[in-house]
Amino acid sequence: MSTFPNGFLWGAATAAHQIEGGNTNSDSWVLEYTPGTIFQEPSGDACDHYRLFRDDIRLLKELGLNAYRLSIEWARVEPADGFISDAALRHYYDVLELCHDCALTPIVTLHHFTSPRWLMKQGGWGGSETPARFADYARAVMEALGAQIPYVCTINEANINTILAQLGFGLYMDEAPATTAAPVGIGEGLAEARSAVSAWWEACAREMNTTPDQLKPANFSTPADVEPPLMAAHVQARQAIKAVRPETQVGITLALHDWQVLPGGEEQAARLKHDAFEKWLPTLADDDFLGVQNYTRQRIGPEGVLPDEEGVELTQMGYEFYPEALEGMIRQAAVAGLPMIVTENGVSTEDDSRRVAFIDRAVTGVERCLADGLDVRGYLYWSALDNFEWALGYRPKFGLIAVDRATQQRWVKPSAHHLGQICLHNGPFE
Repeated sequence: MSTFPNGFLWGAATAAHQIEGGNTNSDSWVLEYTPGTIFQEPSGDACDHYRLFRDDIRLLKELGLNAYRLSIEWARVEPADGFISDAALRHYYDVLELCHDCALTPIVTLHHFTSPRWLMKQGGWGGSETPARFADYARAVMEALGAQIPYVCTINEANINTILAQLGFGLYMDEAPATTAAPVGIGEGLAEARSAVSAWWEACAREMNTTPDQLKPANFSTPADVEPPLMAAHVQARQAIKAVRPETQVGITLALHDWQVLPGGEEQAARLKHDAFEKWLPTLADDDFLGVQNYTRQRIGPEGVLPDEEGVELTQMGYEFYPEALEGMIRQAAVAGLPMIVTENGVSTEDDSRRVAFIDRAVTGVERCLADGLDVRGYLYWSALDNFEWALGYRPKFGLIAVDRATQQRWVKPSAHHLGQICLHNGPFE
């Protein structure tokens, strides 16, 4: 008999900017295309999901999944300050309607890293009015689409700037990169070409009619600058959503490690865990669920985060292949006292057999958590498609479905069928 309860959500996750293509009114589009960019390549047409969403959603149905996490793009819904696009809302209505027609429960994220470029000249996520503007956007979406939306994640990985700082990625522009061991890629580029990066940042600010110190994207800023507004935005958006649609379940998603403490590392671990997670708990107190997102573990000793042990398997992202981290993270996140949905968990690899192994080991950990009475209500693999992975471009392959971006042809990988079979074998479902 399955440990997974009736109604457990099995699915895959995506984000609008990473798959839709042509998101020209977003801040990220400017960051990608401004000369000197740290992005290895721009998003461009991405996976053309804005046009091909019907094919992609039907593929997920055919695989046997019962949930789909997607995001609605603020820069499309409100491409100019104060202008709400009926055409964009109609598009997302069609997406949500198809999800329901395909028996896929939609889990909607309202902000997945990207913002309208006009918001940047108002201070971006450091602006005092941004929480209220975000709540207005959330209200507009719910008034138009709320009957189709059973779950809302207000903000994706609202703690991402702290997580990146702890990893040493150095994506924030006005502080030196952290000195802890960093995954391969972004942090190295910033450390090696600081002056060039500063020139790029200044050019981005000019393009968005602001100044370098006022340019505050959601995921390229110091935690102290943007986390208080992000917290306020979540609370105000939750209130707006509930005012329109009280029955919609509202939460936020956080990027969380499996913090593994080695002897002598207790003090360092407590600090890291507080900054990345525990300080958010008061903000989450009135939520309906917590979206938990995990990719690996973090080993912590007396000096802080430790490098990977010699010889461990690494993913394309440069961090340890360690699917057991999901179980450890869920057990630690349970302190929030909220039902949990695994809104992202996955692995970047060209070897799909390793993806199958990753899913099996991660899901086994979820099953152990359920057997011990933890309230976990879904597992959503990241990601449905091989997509745009921000500054690292299209090289990392997380997807269950491969995409030839020259032709936009899709190929379903064996791991996708494998996850579908797990879903089908762990019914029945409501």
